[in-house]
Amino acid sequence: MSGLTIGKAAAQTGMSIDTIRFYERMGLLPAPVRRPSGYREFDAGAVTRLRFIKRAKNLGFSLREVIDLLSLRVDEERTCADVYALTQAKIGDIERRIGELKRMKQALTRLASACAGEGPTGECPILDALEQDAGPDDV
Repeated sequence: MSGLTIGKAAAQTGMSIDTIRFYERMGLLPAPVRRPSGYREFDAGAVTRLRFIKRAKNLGFSLREVIDLLSLRVDEERTCADVYALTQAKIGDIERRIGELKRMKQALTRLASACAGEGPTGECPILDALEQDAGPDDV
């Protein structure tokens, strides 16, 4: 047999067997051929697709967005402009998340600077600030 078992496909892609099974259940990966023994048999195309999914996930694309990217790949009526638009939207999403993370860091830095790191937790200014009824940006 020329195909790969799920274990070998996992080794070649750096994914876990459970992840590959999950992607198969979610429809990101077509159901592979089954050997007479019942084992899955993955071809080179499946491994390529798994690597595509992994790279897209590593770039921050959600599974829904990965599905969209995969569908763009096979839809002859779509163009690179469609892929570009999806990529630009992801960049905007990442920029928003970076802004949120910066605000969180600033708030935590302010909280940490108010604490000497000594004394009982009942007098901890960080815990006191977290208990206050304030908006998310008021910490």
